[in-house]
Amino acid sequence: MFGGEGTNGMNRIVREHYPASRLPEDLREGMDPAREVTVTVTVSVDEGRPERVMSLDDIFASGKPRYESLAAINEHVRSLREEWSDIIRVTPDGDGLQQSTKAVS
Repeated sequence: MFGGEGTNGMNRIVREHYPASRLPEDLREGMDPAREVTVTVTVSVDEGRPERVMSLDDIFASGKPRYESLAAINEHVRSLREEWSDIIRVTPDGDGLQQSTKAVS
């Protein structure tokens, strides 16, 4: 049996027919240790942490798109290629990459 009102399945554990003799002493106080009990453990909700974690779909839907158009995306990619072309060059035979001696800022 998992879950319940105000909890999701990951925040609550229920153990039925648990031996009272195995409970910590402070919880066993006043109980017959020969009896079986039902133990329910519920994780407290941290006030600083949201109860529901946003999915990637929620995150993407909540914000303004970074780029206004396909042209803006292409321009950004071109600028990155130009930036990196000064640092990394293809070797003349085309077999690999060679680092430029130009300083990286």
